[in-house]
Amino acid sequence: MILSEKTRRRAVLVLQMLGITAVYYGSAQLGLLRQVEVQGSIVTPLWPPSGIALASLLYLGLRVWPAIAAGALLTVVSISDGFTPWGVAVAAGSVLAPVCSFLALRSVGFRMQLDRLRDGVALVFLGALGGMIISATTGTGVQVLSDSLSASQFWPVWAAWWAGDAMGVLMVTPLLLVLHKLRRPEVDDRWMEALTLAVVAAATTVVATRSSLSMIYLLFPVLVWAALRFQLAGSAPCALLMSVMAIIAGTDGVGPFAGHSVLEVMLNLCVLNGCVALTALLLAAIVTEHNNIRYETELACEELAALVEELAPRPSAGGWSDGPRGGHG
Repeated sequence: MILSEKTRRRAVLVLQMLGITAVYYGSAQLGLLRQVEVQGSIVTPLWPPSGIALASLLYLGLRVWPAIAAGALLTVVSISDGFTPWGVAVAAGSVLAPVCSFLALRSVGFRMQLDRLRDGVALVFLGALGGMIISATTGTGVQVLSDSLSASQFWPVWAAWWAGDAMGVLMVTPLLLVLHKLRRPEVDDRWMEALTLAVVAAATTVVATRSSLSMIYLLFPVLVWAALRFQLAGSAPCALLMSVMAIIAGTDGVGPFAGHSVLEVMLNLCVLNGCVALTALLLAAIVTEHNNIRYETELACEELAALVEELAPRPSAGGWSDGPRGGHG
């Protein structure tokens, strides 16, 4: 029985790792559908594998890093000239970045529920902006050392690489972490509101990203609505939708991105996606933390009221006074 249980656990772990590798590689191919060329180097405005790698580590721990490494290596081989030492170095950076992000988040007591403001801030600055410096520096540095890139082109490519990896964490990781607390929803009036939000978000995003009237600011009221009413479960999908639609419009050169150079489009996408991700993540965390505090306060008041009622003196069956009674003379 012990041997079979151990075998079952190993089989589950192997299946999990194979799944992570497949999802990592598949999401990389999706990200490459909207690749752009910066200073002769291929980068993407949003790199989903970085978010998938960090979420996998948060769910399953460091034991799944070989699955991330396999996915990264397969991705590098598919977009380069085959298996080379330079490609291995780039893949190593793609693994080391989420691993360092995971260790940094664990060191500050990060909770996957993202129910505190500090968790949202940690994911932004430690998980995304900080950790992805490693992958960007490694990838760009390898290109410079291999003479694929000149030293003067280092910083533009580095910035684009770092932005794509960071946006992958900010957009994809929160969406995957929502699954950690996903429960079967009850059929109530909020279903209608959720469907309305989905329709409004889709329509507003199309108008904001495709219109030539520069109405990109229309995205934020919808994002605030999603965060206030549905917290991360609403704001994370909306943020990802807005980011993907903005990237499609930017790489197509339409709407507010028309007439701009590649670097200008990348800069605009970076700023827009960063603002969308920060609004969705931090506002949802603030609302969730506030709701939890209110719930805990109400629960403490109910317990205190029950305790007071239990300790309060009760009148006896014969009345309030049981003192001695006088006799008849």
